[in-house]
Amino acid sequence: MRFLPSRKRLKDLSEQDILALAIASEEDDARIYRSFAQHLRADYPASAAVFDDMAAEEDTHRQALISQHRTRFGDTIPLIRREHVAGFHTRAPLWLTANLSLEAIRAQAAGMEQDAERFYLNAMKQVSNADTRKLLGDLAAAEAGHQNTAVEMAEKHLDPAARDEENDKANRQFILTWVQPGLAGLMDGSVSTLAPIFATAFATQDTHTTFLVGLAASVGAGISMGFTEAASDDGELSGRGSPVKRGFASGIMTTLGGLGHALPYLITDFWTATIIAIIVVFVELWAIVWIQNRFMKTPFGRATFQVVLGGALVFAAGALIGGG
Repeated sequence: MRFLPSRKRLKDLSEQDILALAIASEEDDARIYRSFAQHLRADYPASAAVFDDMAAEEDTHRQALISQHRTRFGDTIPLIRREHVAGFHTRAPLWLTANLSLEAIRAQAAGMEQDAERFYLNAMKQVSNADTRKLLGDLAAAEAGHQNTAVEMAEKHLDPAARDEENDKANRQFILTWVQPGLAGLMDGSVSTLAPIFATAFATQDTHTTFLVGLAASVGAGISMGFTEAASDDGELSGRGSPVKRGFASGIMTTLGGLGHALPYLITDFWTATIIAIIVVFVELWAIVWIQNRFMKTPFGRATFQVVLGGALVFAAGALIGGG
């Protein structure tokens, strides 16, 4: 029996197929834009209005395509969707876009317009009917011009003050959901594990034992911090966002903070491993200072005092206890 591919290529589609595919594509894009608008409406009403307008634009394109199909082939439109055509641009399921940031949504919308323009330009080459070619060409130009249309819509709904306010709100949400719990985890993992790791190192001078203690301390602290962060605040009243996201950010960064100076003890030579671990600790502590200053706006001097001096004291305590 002859092998039949499950999907056609664009060049194998008839004019009717192309019109049907374009109708389905415009309908899907309008629904995605409306989903973006619904997702943004509560926190970013001006941007939501922009996506409402973009969805309305897609509706006009779909109506023009349906009108052309009715003229050429009648009212029955074949069921052809993106996934039926090999190499055709795809869209992520809506549940995967539900947690996108404001900037990520804007970037995805720009990519959708570029995909649509590319499709119409390629589809024109497959069609001989003059009216259909003209329609596809007009739609390609419209999609190309949507960058300007999007700017006009943004100017209509997003004055500079509204845009700055929405961008500031998005940045604050990113900090509250990801940076703050991640930074707390990194600080805890980097500082709290110093004492047990270096106490074990100087007490045993056994790199394998030290690594196992460091691994256990890091993973245990990560699990504890992750569950504590997730359980401490559901984010409803504080506005800090999803407890699951915060828990993952805190737990993962806590584990990484401890593993940074535990991994050098995979080296069998004790003093080589210890010197590398001390260098890693130095880098970790100054990285935390930079993050605090960059994202949390903590004055550099205060961050240095809190993190570097505190870390040095914990390291000294571990070394003295282990060495004694």
